[in-house]
Amino acid sequence: MRVIRVAKDKRRAESGPIFVGSVEIQRIVDVGERDLRLIEVHFKDGARNTWHTHTTDQILVVTEGEGVVASRAERREVTVGDVAYIPAGEEHWHGARPGTGMTHLAINGGSSKTTITE
Repeated sequence: MRVIRVAKDKRRAESGPIFVGSVEIQRIVDVGERDLRLIEVHFKDGARNTWHTHTTDQILVVTEGEGVVASRAERREVTVGDVAYIPAGEEHWHGARPGTGMTHLAINGGSSKTTITE
């Protein structure tokens, strides 16, 4: 067993083709090919990711701020306490609303692969 304290000072800037704007992440449980992966993602002032898919289901738990989770079929505004379920293979994006930040915990299968589709 491990107990991991999630803290803002453990976030690190993250860049790459999947992100638009300023984003920080904290890898909480990231064990590769094991069963689960848990990453805290903090999107600053309107930052988001691009259209993408995952090879496993994904659950997002909003822990601070206000944001958006969108698929090709719908766009939903989310806030603290909301949970989004995204099935494997569904094209989607998520991030902060303009003018505010948003933090979520992203839970994926440990072997999940991400593909940018935009």
